[in-house]
Amino acid sequence: MSTALITGASTGLGAEYARQLAARHHDLVLVARDAEALHRVAADMDGVSVEVLPADLLDPADLAQVEERLQDRTKPVDLLINNAGFGMGLSFETNDVDDEVRHLRIHNEVPLRLTHAVLPGLIERRRGRILNLSSVAAFLPRSTYSACKIWLINFSRWANIEYADRGITVTAVCPGFTHTSFHERLGLPPGEEGISDWLWLDAERVVKESLADAQAGRSVSIPSKRYKAIVAVSRLIPDRLLARAARTGRRKDR
Repeated sequence: MSTALITGASTGLGAEYARQLAARHHDLVLVARDAEALHRVAADMDGVSVEVLPADLLDPADLAQVEERLQDRTKPVDLLINNAGFGMGLSFETNDVDDEVRHLRIHNEVPLRLTHAVLPGLIERRRGRILNLSSVAAFLPRSTYSACKIWLINFSRWANIEYADRGITVTAVCPGFTHTSFHERLGLPPGEEGISDWLWLDAERVVKESLADAQAGRSVSIPSKRYKAIVAVSRLIPDRLLARAARTGRRKDR
């Protein structure tokens, strides 16, 4: 039985990855800051081993603990899902610069370090998968959030080629607007996000399609035909118009 380590596993997509992977008989290592929430997720998992690892990934000591867990050859991890993250307001000039640096670290430095930690074991066993949660926003000019997320795509595309002949796939998952608590944490309660109903995806679909794309060895996963079409069309639209459209979902961010 293989083991998956999931960051940001206490809510949203992270918790949904845990549910679907448990249904596929993967043992789990669940990582997030909120230990109580992690234990609630773990309690719903039947028939698999679940290890709860509370950690603030922006704390160097906590991050080192997770790296050490990924390097433990006695309890190997075969699937790493870099899902932890948070959003920022779009007004870069008024955002606290230290918050911006933390935002950059959680989306780029943390996945880089955890990928670096797990890779030697995957190479040794000649099998494994890594999923990096990016976003459709990566294809749009959308402040520092899109800048962080496009890094994850390019990192994943390169790594998927680099390690493919050693049995390892690396996939950047790029969902569109998905029903989770993400927007609520930005101060946008359900129904007040300023987003049309047809743009919403559910977490179950995003996770199911992304796991299928990772199994197929794809370097980029864009769940749903509608978002595949949006990404394709975005390449034809001038940046100024894209930037205006990209403010959708942040009506309170002025």
